[in-house]
Amino acid sequence: MTGLESLYQELILDHSKRPHGKGLADEAAHTATSHQRNPICGDEITLRVRVTDDGSEVAEVTWDGAGCSISQASASMLVSLLEEEGRMPRAEASTLIEGFREALRSRGELPLDEEVFGDAAALSGVSKYTARVKCAMLAWVAFEDALARA
Repeated sequence: MTGLESLYQELILDHSKRPHGKGLADEAAHTATSHQRNPICGDEITLRVRVTDDGSEVAEVTWDGAGCSISQASASMLVSLLEEEGRMPRAEASTLIEGFREALRSRGELPLDEEVFGDAAALSGVSKYTARVKCAMLAWVAFEDALARA
């Protein structure tokens, strides 16, 4: 294992042990919730999105779930990225989701850009393991679904 791979593995474990945004915020106005489950391994995520009053920006994302380190870390990394950005325009959030999906489906050909994806770039290596892609995608699919409902 290279030094970078080791660092990424540590980052994934750190996010799974000390997750950002874990614990669902109370449902309020302008929120939408999505529950997603990976039937292959049993990972589950419930993710709640709150958008601004006019619906144009993502104001908050919280989640709860259970599963492997990759699924839990991915949810934490998603929230961490959104927290760093502050409010994020919905169009930008959709572009982020599509970029993440494209990289994870690339079988290692398209690495995630750390400048764009922050800590979630550590999940680039997951794309080489088809069975683990769904684990990493679970929170992002829930985010996409919740945004569509909001």
